[in-house]
Amino acid sequence: MRRHAEWMAHADERIVEFLADYGNHQPSQITDGLAELGPEMDYHPKYVGRRCRTLAAYGLLRNLGNGLYQITDEGKSYLAGELDASELTRDDE
Repeated sequence: MRRHAEWMAHADERIVEFLADYGNHQPSQITDGLAELGPEMDYHPKYVGRRCRTLAAYGLLRNLGNGLYQITDEGKSYLAGELDASELTRDDE
């Protein structure tokens, strides 16, 4: 069972899952990919970009540069239910 944190939005889990399933992508590509999966996942690219930055600040994603995001080992552990996201601390650069 995945353990969420108060800072997490509904889209966060979908974003992390998308990157786990489809590899590294930019927020606009994540937006397009999620929209193809269903109308309930139709998010604005700027919103997805903000959520990616937040997820990266908490260590679930890594910004590879040029807006390209990658899931981290922590992100994989979260998806596997092995990591409690509420225990993560924000690391703003």
